[in-house]
Amino acid sequence: MQRILDEAVEYARNFLHQGKPASYIPELAKADPSLLGAAIVETNGSTYFSGDFEKSFTIQSISKPIALILSLKDNSENFVFSRVGMEPTGDAFNSIIKLETEESSKPLNPMINAGAIAIDSFIKGKTPDEKFNRLLKFFRQLSHNPDLTYDHDVYRSEDETGFRNRALANFIEDAGILLGDVEEVLELYFKQCSIKVCCKDIAIIAAVLASNGLSPFTNNRICERHYTRLVKTFMVTCGMYDASGEFAVKVGLPAKSGVAGGIMATVPDRMGIGVYSPNLDVKGNSIAGMKVLEYLSTRLDLSIF
Repeated sequence: MQRILDEAVEYARNFLHQGKPASYIPELAKADPSLLGAAIVETNGSTYFSGDFEKSFTIQSISKPIALILSLKDNSENFVFSRVGMEPTGDAFNSIIKLETEESSKPLNPMINAGAIAIDSFIKGKTPDEKFNRLLKFFRQLSHNPDLTYDHDVYRSEDETGFRNRALANFIEDAGILLGDVEEVLELYFKQCSIKVCCKDIAIIAAVLASNGLSPFTNNRICERHYTRLVKTFMVTCGMYDASGEFAVKVGLPAKSGVAGGIMATVPDRMGIGVYSPNLDVKGNSIAGMKVLEYLSTRLDLSIF
Protein backbone atom coordinates (compact mmCIF):
# COMPACT_ATOMS: atom_id res chain seq x y z
CA MET A 1 0.00 0.00 0.00
CA GLN A 2 2.77 2.44 0.88
CA ARG A 3 4.54 1.84 -2.41
CA ILE A 4 1.38 2.42 -4.44
CA LEU A 5 0.57 5.60 -2.50
CA ASP A 6 4.10 6.92 -3.15
CA GLU A 7 3.71 6.06 -6.83
CA ALA A 8 0.39 7.92 -6.95
CA VAL A 9 1.95 11.05 -5.49
CA GLU A 10 4.93 10.90 -7.85
CA TYR A 11 2.58 10.45 -10.82
CA ALA A 12 0.49 13.43 -9.75
CA ARG A 13 3.57 15.68 -9.47
CA ASN A 14 3.54 15.81 -13.27
CA PHE A 15 0.39 17.95 -13.03
CA LEU A 16 1.49 20.46 -10.39
CA HIS A 17 2.10 23.12 -13.03
CA GLN A 18 -1.56 23.09 -14.08
CA GLY A 19 -4.21 25.35 -12.54
CA LYS A 20 -3.72 27.86 -9.75
CA PRO A 21 -4.81 28.39 -6.12
CA ALA A 22 -8.19 29.95 -5.43
CA SER A 23 -7.93 33.72 -5.58
CA TYR A 24 -11.47 34.87 -4.76
CA ILE A 25 -10.53 34.25 -1.10
CA PRO A 26 -7.31 36.31 -0.90
CA GLU A 27 -5.66 34.24 1.85
CA LEU A 28 -5.99 31.06 -0.22
CA ALA A 29 -4.09 32.65 -3.10
CA LYS A 30 -0.95 32.63 -0.91
CA ALA A 31 -0.69 28.82 -0.95
CA ASP A 32 2.50 27.19 -2.23
CA PRO A 33 1.55 25.50 -5.56
CA SER A 34 4.37 22.96 -5.23
CA LEU A 35 2.72 21.22 -2.27
CA LEU A 36 1.27 17.73 -2.70
CA GLY A 37 0.40 15.27 0.03
CA ALA A 38 -1.74 12.20 0.55
CA ALA A 39 -2.86 9.92 3.36
CA ILE A 40 -4.69 6.60 3.56
CA VAL A 41 -6.35 5.32 6.74
CA GLU A 42 -7.81 1.85 6.51
CA THR A 43 -10.88 0.87 8.51
CA ASN A 44 -8.67 -1.51 10.54
CA GLY A 45 -6.52 1.44 11.68
CA SER A 46 -3.54 0.98 9.35
CA THR A 47 -2.12 4.29 8.10
CA TYR A 48 0.01 5.33 5.11
CA PHE A 49 1.35 8.78 4.28
CA SER A 50 3.21 10.38 1.38
CA GLY A 51 4.48 13.80 0.32
CA ASP A 52 3.40 16.91 2.22
CA PHE A 53 0.77 15.02 4.21
CA GLU A 54 1.39 17.03 7.40
CA LYS A 55 0.95 20.43 5.74
CA SER A 56 -2.13 22.17 7.13
CA PHE A 57 -4.78 23.79 4.96
CA THR A 58 -8.33 24.99 5.55
CA ILE A 59 -11.05 22.42 5.12
CA GLN A 60 -13.43 24.63 3.12
CA SER A 61 -16.25 22.63 1.47
CA ILE A 62 -14.94 19.27 2.71
CA SER A 63 -16.70 20.36 5.90
CA LYS A 64 -20.15 20.23 4.30
CA PRO A 65 -20.89 16.51 4.79
CA ILE A 66 -19.87 16.79 8.46
CA ALA A 67 -22.04 19.84 9.10
CA LEU A 68 -24.90 17.98 7.43
CA ILE A 69 -24.52 15.06 9.86
CA LEU A 70 -24.63 17.39 12.86
CA SER A 71 -27.64 19.22 11.45
CA LEU A 72 -29.43 15.89 10.98
CA LYS A 73 -28.57 14.90 14.55
CA ASP A 74 -30.08 18.20 15.75
CA ASN A 75 -33.25 18.05 13.64
CA SER A 76 -35.53 15.56 11.98
CA GLU A 77 -34.57 14.35 8.52
CA ASN A 78 -37.95 15.52 7.25
CA PHE A 79 -37.30 19.04 8.52
CA VAL A 80 -33.83 19.33 6.96
CA PHE A 81 -34.86 18.05 3.55
CA SER A 82 -38.04 20.07 3.46
CA ARG A 83 -35.73 23.10 3.23
CA VAL A 84 -32.74 21.69 1.31
CA GLY A 85 -33.09 19.30 -1.61
CA MET A 86 -31.32 16.11 -2.68
CA GLU A 87 -30.62 16.73 -6.36
CA PRO A 88 -27.38 17.59 -8.23
CA THR A 89 -27.40 21.02 -9.84
CA GLY A 90 -24.94 20.84 -12.74
CA ASP A 91 -24.00 24.42 -11.83
CA ALA A 92 -21.04 25.99 -10.05
CA PHE A 93 -20.92 25.53 -6.26
CA ASN A 94 -21.67 29.22 -5.64
CA SER A 95 -24.29 29.65 -8.36
CA ILE A 96 -27.53 31.47 -7.64
CA ILE A 97 -29.26 30.33 -10.86
CA LYS A 98 -31.33 27.44 -9.50
CA LEU A 99 -32.47 29.48 -6.50
CA GLU A 100 -33.97 31.97 -8.91
CA THR A 101 -35.51 29.48 -11.33
CA GLU A 102 -36.80 26.69 -9.05
CA GLU A 103 -40.35 27.30 -7.83
CA SER A 104 -39.58 26.53 -4.17
CA SER A 105 -36.35 28.61 -4.17
CA LYS A 106 -34.79 26.04 -1.84
CA PRO A 107 -31.17 24.98 -2.45
CA LEU A 108 -31.03 21.76 -4.47
CA ASN A 109 -28.54 19.96 -2.20
CA PRO A 110 -26.36 20.44 0.93
CA MET A 111 -23.04 20.32 -0.98
CA ILE A 112 -23.47 23.66 -2.78
CA ASN A 113 -22.88 26.87 -0.86
CA ALA A 114 -26.53 27.91 -0.60
CA GLY A 115 -27.47 24.50 0.77
CA ALA A 116 -24.54 24.40 3.19
CA ILE A 117 -25.39 27.86 4.54
CA ALA A 118 -28.97 26.72 5.13
CA ILE A 119 -27.72 23.53 6.83
CA ASP A 120 -25.57 25.60 9.20
CA SER A 121 -28.58 27.68 10.17
CA PHE A 122 -30.27 24.51 11.49
CA ILE A 123 -27.41 23.65 13.92
CA LYS A 124 -28.50 24.09 17.53
CA GLY A 125 -27.00 26.66 19.89
CA LYS A 126 -27.92 29.91 21.60
CA THR A 127 -25.02 31.91 20.12
CA PRO A 128 -22.74 31.66 17.05
CA ASP A 129 -19.86 30.69 19.37
CA GLU A 130 -21.85 27.88 20.95
CA LYS A 131 -22.86 26.56 17.55
CA PHE A 132 -19.30 26.69 16.23
CA ASN A 133 -17.87 25.05 19.35
CA ARG A 134 -20.35 22.19 18.96
CA LEU A 135 -19.39 21.82 15.31
CA LEU A 136 -15.66 22.00 16.06
CA LYS A 137 -16.05 19.40 18.82
CA PHE A 138 -17.70 17.07 16.29
CA PHE A 139 -14.86 17.58 13.81
CA ARG A 140 -12.35 16.78 16.56
CA GLN A 141 -14.19 13.57 17.40
CA LEU A 142 -14.34 12.42 13.79
CA SER A 143 -10.70 13.30 13.06
CA HIS A 144 -9.38 11.96 16.40
CA ASN A 145 -7.54 15.28 16.66
CA PRO A 146 -8.39 17.28 19.83
CA ASP A 147 -6.22 20.17 18.65
CA LEU A 148 -8.20 21.15 15.55
CA THR A 149 -8.92 24.87 15.39
CA TYR A 150 -9.68 27.44 12.73
CA ASP A 151 -7.45 29.83 10.79
CA HIS A 152 -8.45 33.35 11.84
CA ASP A 153 -6.76 34.98 8.83
CA VAL A 154 -8.68 32.81 6.36
CA TYR A 155 -11.90 33.37 8.29
CA ARG A 156 -11.39 37.13 8.16
CA SER A 157 -10.54 36.94 4.44
CA GLU A 158 -13.74 34.97 3.74
CA ASP A 159 -15.82 37.33 5.85
CA GLU A 160 -14.45 40.44 4.14
CA THR A 161 -14.84 39.14 0.57
CA GLY A 162 -17.82 36.77 0.84
CA PHE A 163 -20.19 38.89 -1.22
CA ARG A 164 -21.61 35.97 -3.23
CA ASN A 165 -22.23 33.93 -0.09
CA ARG A 166 -24.00 36.91 1.48
CA ALA A 167 -26.19 37.16 -1.59
CA LEU A 168 -27.03 33.44 -1.36
CA ALA A 169 -27.78 33.71 2.37
CA ASN A 170 -30.02 36.71 1.92
CA PHE A 171 -31.84 35.04 -0.96
CA ILE A 172 -32.71 31.93 1.07
CA GLU A 173 -33.56 34.14 4.05
CA ASP A 174 -36.02 36.00 1.83
CA ALA A 175 -37.48 32.63 0.75
CA GLY A 176 -38.09 31.66 4.38
CA ILE A 177 -35.54 28.81 4.38
CA LEU A 178 -32.74 30.20 6.57
CA LEU A 179 -33.15 30.06 10.35
CA GLY A 180 -31.70 32.86 12.46
CA ASP A 181 -29.76 36.02 11.70
CA VAL A 182 -28.01 36.05 8.32
CA GLU A 183 -24.72 37.47 9.61
CA GLU A 184 -24.60 35.03 12.52
CA VAL A 185 -25.16 32.09 10.18
CA LEU A 186 -22.44 33.37 7.85
CA GLU A 187 -20.05 33.73 10.78
CA LEU A 188 -20.57 30.05 11.55
CA TYR A 189 -20.21 29.06 7.90
CA PHE A 190 -17.00 31.05 7.33
CA LYS A 191 -15.44 29.69 10.53
CA GLN A 192 -16.45 26.16 9.57
CA CYS A 193 -14.73 26.53 6.20
CA SER A 194 -11.62 27.91 7.93
CA ILE A 195 -10.98 24.87 10.15
CA LYS A 196 -7.34 23.81 9.72
CA VAL A 197 -6.68 20.18 8.80
CA CYS A 198 -4.01 18.05 7.14
CA CYS A 199 -4.31 15.02 4.86
CA LYS A 200 -4.24 12.67 7.84
CA ASP A 201 -7.17 14.45 9.51
CA ILE A 202 -9.48 14.19 6.52
CA ALA A 203 -8.36 10.61 5.78
CA ILE A 204 -9.40 9.64 9.32
CA ILE A 205 -12.78 11.35 8.88
CA ALA A 206 -13.18 9.52 5.58
CA ALA A 207 -12.32 6.22 7.28
CA VAL A 208 -15.07 6.84 9.84
CA LEU A 209 -17.49 7.36 6.94
CA ALA A 210 -16.11 4.25 5.22
CA SER A 211 -16.90 2.16 8.30
CA ASN A 212 -20.40 3.69 8.60
CA GLY A 213 -19.61 5.76 11.68
CA LEU A 214 -17.13 3.55 13.56
CA SER A 215 -13.68 4.71 14.65
CA PRO A 216 -10.91 2.97 12.65
CA PHE A 217 -8.78 2.89 15.81
CA THR A 218 -11.20 1.93 18.62
CA ASN A 219 -14.21 0.56 16.72
CA ASN A 220 -16.42 2.79 18.88
CA ARG A 221 -19.41 4.40 17.19
CA ILE A 222 -18.95 8.13 16.54
CA CYS A 223 -22.01 8.82 14.41
CA GLU A 224 -25.08 7.01 13.15
CA ARG A 225 -24.77 4.53 10.30
CA HIS A 226 -27.78 5.99 8.47
CA TYR A 227 -26.30 9.49 8.41
CA THR A 228 -22.91 8.32 7.11
CA ARG A 229 -24.58 6.39 4.29
CA LEU A 230 -26.69 9.41 3.43
CA VAL A 231 -23.75 11.83 3.21
CA LYS A 232 -21.71 9.37 1.14
CA THR A 233 -24.54 9.35 -1.38
CA PHE A 234 -24.42 13.15 -1.56
CA MET A 235 -20.63 12.93 -2.00
CA VAL A 236 -21.09 10.68 -5.04
CA THR A 237 -23.74 12.82 -6.70
CA CYS A 238 -22.67 16.34 -5.68
CA GLY A 239 -19.32 16.22 -3.84
CA MET A 240 -17.06 17.36 -6.68
CA TYR A 241 -19.22 20.31 -7.69
CA ASP A 242 -20.26 20.30 -11.35
CA ALA A 243 -17.49 17.78 -12.12
CA SER A 244 -19.14 15.08 -9.99
CA GLY A 245 -20.26 13.01 -12.99
CA GLU A 246 -16.82 12.97 -14.60
CA PHE A 247 -15.20 12.15 -11.25
CA ALA A 248 -17.62 9.25 -10.74
CA VAL A 249 -16.57 7.83 -14.11
CA LYS A 250 -12.82 8.29 -13.62
CA VAL A 251 -12.49 7.52 -9.89
CA GLY A 252 -15.82 6.08 -8.76
CA LEU A 253 -15.65 7.03 -5.08
CA PRO A 254 -17.72 9.19 -2.74
CA ALA A 255 -15.60 12.34 -2.40
CA LYS A 256 -15.77 15.96 -1.32
CA SER A 257 -13.41 18.67 -2.45
CA GLY A 258 -12.58 22.07 -1.03
CA VAL A 259 -11.22 25.18 -2.72
CA ALA A 260 -8.10 25.24 -0.52
CA GLY A 261 -7.01 22.16 -2.50
CA GLY A 262 -8.07 19.27 -0.30
CA ILE A 263 -10.13 16.26 -1.33
CA MET A 264 -11.62 13.68 1.05
CA ALA A 265 -12.56 10.32 -0.49
CA THR A 266 -14.02 7.23 1.12
CA VAL A 267 -13.92 3.61 0.02
CA PRO A 268 -16.84 1.87 1.77
CA ASP A 269 -15.73 -0.79 4.27
CA ARG A 270 -12.07 -0.36 3.24
CA MET A 271 -10.41 3.03 3.75
CA GLY A 272 -10.47 6.80 3.84
CA ILE A 273 -8.20 8.93 1.66
CA GLY A 274 -7.10 12.52 2.11
CA VAL A 275 -5.18 14.48 -0.53
CA TYR A 276 -3.98 18.06 -0.80
CA SER A 277 -2.59 20.22 -3.59
CA PRO A 278 -3.70 23.86 -3.88
CA ASN A 279 -3.77 24.33 -7.68
CA LEU A 280 -7.38 24.07 -8.85
CA ASP A 281 -9.15 23.53 -12.14
CA VAL A 282 -11.87 25.87 -13.36
CA LYS A 283 -14.51 23.97 -11.38
CA GLY A 284 -12.70 24.37 -8.06
CA ASN A 285 -11.15 20.91 -7.67
CA SER A 286 -7.49 20.12 -6.96
CA ILE A 287 -5.89 18.94 -10.21
CA ALA A 288 -3.02 16.95 -8.72
CA GLY A 289 -5.29 15.71 -5.94
CA MET A 290 -7.67 14.20 -8.47
CA LYS A 291 -4.73 12.58 -10.27
CA VAL A 292 -3.67 10.90 -7.02
CA LEU A 293 -7.17 9.51 -6.61
CA GLU A 294 -7.40 8.38 -10.23
CA TYR A 295 -4.11 6.49 -9.85
CA LEU A 296 -5.16 4.85 -6.58
CA SER A 297 -8.58 3.90 -7.92
CA THR A 298 -7.04 2.22 -10.96
CA ARG A 299 -4.18 0.41 -9.19
CA LEU A 300 -6.23 -0.73 -6.19
CA ASP A 301 -9.55 -1.23 -8.03
CA LEU A 302 -11.37 1.05 -5.61
CA SER A 303 -14.37 2.17 -7.65
CA ILE A 304 -17.71 1.38 -6.02
CA PHE A 305 -19.36 1.01 -9.45
